[in-house]
Amino acid sequence: MSGYEQDPKTGVINSIAPETGLLPVIASEEATAPPSVEKPKVPEQIKVMIVASFLIALGFGLIAPVLPRYATSFNVGTAIAGVVISIFAFTRLLFAPGAGKLIEKFTERPVYIAGLLIVAVGSLATAFAPNIWFLLAARAFGGVGSVMFSVSAMGLLVRLSPPTIRGRVSGYYATSFLLGNILGPVAGALATPLGMRVPFVAYAVLLFAASAVLFLRLKDTGMTTTMMRAQVNPPLTFRNALKFSNYRAALAGNFAVGWVALGIRVSLIPLAAISVMTMVSGEGVNVDNQAAFLAGFAMAAYAVGNAFAQNIAGKFSDRSGRRPFVFTGLIIAGISTIFFGFASHPIWFVGLSVVTGIGTGILAPAMQASIADIIGNKRSGGSVLASSQMFSDVGQIVGPILAGAIADAAGFGWAFGVSGALMILTSVLWLPAMRPSYPAGLADEEYTGR
Repeated sequence: MSGYEQDPKTGVINSIAPETGLLPVIASEEATAPPSVEKPKVPEQIKVMIVASFLIALGFGLIAPVLPRYATSFNVGTAIAGVVISIFAFTRLLFAPGAGKLIEKFTERPVYIAGLLIVAVGSLATAFAPNIWFLLAARAFGGVGSVMFSVSAMGLLVRLSPPTIRGRVSGYYATSFLLGNILGPVAGALATPLGMRVPFVAYAVLLFAASAVLFLRLKDTGMTTTMMRAQVNPPLTFRNALKFSNYRAALAGNFAVGWVALGIRVSLIPLAAISVMTMVSGEGVNVDNQAAFLAGFAMAAYAVGNAFAQNIAGKFSDRSGRRPFVFTGLIIAGISTIFFGFASHPIWFVGLSVVTGIGTGILAPAMQASIADIIGNKRSGGSVLASSQMFSDVGQIVGPILAGAIADAAGFGWAFGVSGALMILTSVLWLPAMRPSYPAGLADEEYTGR
C-alpha cells in the first residue's frame, strides 16, 4: 500500500513504494552530475570588518605623528611624553586577559563595538585634556578599549573565515589596516594648520563611524549561526592551546614581530636615519629635516612592501600550508634587519625597509591563520587570541628598551643585529620539515598543522 513517510533528519516527506513499503531510489540530475568545486568567497560580514579596519587605522594614522608633540605641549620632558605613548600599550597588556574572558562570556561582536566606543571616548578626552595627568588617564582608558576591539576582531576573523581561505582573509584585513596607516599620516600632515587637538577629534569621529557600520551591518544570519554553534562548544583554553606546537611557535613569533616590526621600527629607525644622513652629509651639518624625511619615507616603503606581500602570501598559504611562509618571512625580515645596522646610504636604508616589509608581510597572514586553524570556527578562543596579542605587546614594549640600550652601549649595528638574530632564531620553530605536534582530540578533523 502506498503512503508517505517523513525523513527524520531533513523533514522532507517522501512517497513510499507500494510493493515494498521502502523509499524509492530516484537518480536525479544532481546525484549523477559530477560535483562542482566552488571557490569560497569572502563573507559579507568580513567585508564589513575590512571597511571598519580601514577607518580605525586611518584615524590612528592621524594621531600617531602628532601625539609626542602634543604631549610635550603640556610643558613636560621627553620622558613623560614617552610615558604618554607607552601607557596605551601597557594597559593593553594588562587588560588582555580580561578582554579574552569578556569575549568568551558575551561573544565578539558586542565586545568589539564596546571597545571601539571606549577608544573613541578616550580620544575625545585626549583632545580636550586640560593637563598632563588627564591626558595620561585618557590614554590609559583608550588602551583598555583597544585590546577589546583588536582581540574581538581577530576572534571574528577566526570564526567567520572559511577554513580554506583563512590566510587570504587575514591578508585582506591586514592590508586594509596598513592602507589606513599609510594615508592617515598624510591626512594628519594636511590638518596640521588646524591645531594638534583636531586629529584626536577626527579619530573619535572615525571610530564612532566604524562602530555604527559594525552595529548596523555585522548582524547577519550566517554570523548568528556561527556564534550559536561556538557558544554550544566549550572555548579553547590557553592551557589546551599550548599543547599545539604551532601555537607555541606563534607566541614566539608574535614576540619577535612585536620587537622588530612594531617596536624598533618606530623607536630606532628615526634615530638610525640621523646617523645615515650624517654619514652622507658629514659631521657638523644639521640633518634633522633630511633625517625626518628619510625616516618617514623608509616607514612608507616598509608599509608598501608589507601590503604587497600580505595578500599574495595569505592566498598561497591557504594552498601550500602556513609553516613555509612563516619560516621564509622570519628569515627574510631577520636578515634585512641585521643589514640595517650597516646601511650607510639612504638608498640602502629605504631598500632594506622594503625587504623587511615584504618579510613581515609574508609571515603575518600565515601565522595569524595558523592560530585560527587551531581554534577553528566551531568554538571560541578569546583567551587564546588575547594571549597571543600579549606576547606581541610585550615584544613591542621590551624591544625598544633593550635595543635602545644596546644602541647606546655598542651602536646601531649591534642593536639591529640582535633584533634580526631574534627573528632568525624564532624561524627554527617554523621549519617546514619539522612535523608539528598537537592533541588529536582537541583539533578540528581537518587540522594538520602544516
